[in-house]
Amino acid sequence: MRRPSLHGEMMGELVGSFLLVLFGTGSVAVAVLTGAHQGLWQVATVWGFAIGLAIYAVGAVSGAHLNPAVSIAMAVFRGGDFPWRKVPPYIAAQFAGGLLASLLLLSIYGGTCAAFEAKKGIVRGEPGSQLSAMWLGEYFPNPAIYGTDEAAFAQVSVAGGFAGEMIGTALLVFFIMALTDKCNKLAPVPASFHPFLIGLVVACIIAVLAPVSQAGLNPMRDFAPRLVSYFAGWKSIAIPGPRGCEWWVFIAAPIIGGLLGALVYERLIQPHQTGERVAAGRDPRECVIGGCCPMDEGQEGFADLQQPAGTESVRNT
Repeated sequence: MRRPSLHGEMMGELVGSFLLVLFGTGSVAVAVLTGAHQGLWQVATVWGFAIGLAIYAVGAVSGAHLNPAVSIAMAVFRGGDFPWRKVPPYIAAQFAGGLLASLLLLSIYGGTCAAFEAKKGIVRGEPGSQLSAMWLGEYFPNPAIYGTDEAAFAQVSVAGGFAGEMIGTALLVFFIMALTDKCNKLAPVPASFHPFLIGLVVACIIAVLAPVSQAGLNPMRDFAPRLVSYFAGWKSIAIPGPRGCEWWVFIAAPIIGGLLGALVYERLIQPHQTGERVAAGRDPRECVIGGCCPMDEGQEGFADLQQPAGTESVRNT
């Protein structure tokens, strides 16, 4: 079967990341600036559906990582399927898509944001203006829930914000590994159901961790919009952030968390999955879900192994 070129895979990551930021970050803009979304779960579900739809759109082309933390984890733990040489172009394409979507959102909601700031007495770029910047870049604690003063900062430390992003991304990558593992007999068949479940995972994580750190779980999703907000007038509130570290926390924590989640799955769970293994000498992770008939003892592998149509692994986020 013909595989997409690297250029084609990059286009898939660019378009998928554009869709993810457009709908996901757009839902935050609607909630913060207009109040049209009421409650955290409404925003979380839009994020979940946005991710699922983006995966459906581009997953067959690029695998739909849409997240540098996922690309890095896949290169470390699934290098046979995703080599390191693809990591820089994938990340570059992801950031390009995120930047384009952020610029589009700023053009759509720029006037609404200015009116919001005027109503709330917010001076863009001054302390406290993270309340009007949080629909682009992210902050800890969530300014709309905790506020923006020292009392809010005291409730969620820098370590707490870092931990929230790290744990959330660890959970995300753990479930991606589990749902796309051919050795997992309970993984959905066909694989076309994976995007919906991965989106649901994201929605659940947001519902639990967004009050702490806005649950970015993705260095691209934070830094691309954050960069746009820097040049749109938020300056030091965007980079480095009101606490002087936001810009790197939302990059480092998801990358570390993604590696941690993949490590936990690959070392503690995957070796004990009981899906039927393929021929001896092949990658021990390479399994087939479904009716496989072992050959007689002493013969190599299984006879006539055919993976059911549509069960190819989709590695995404």
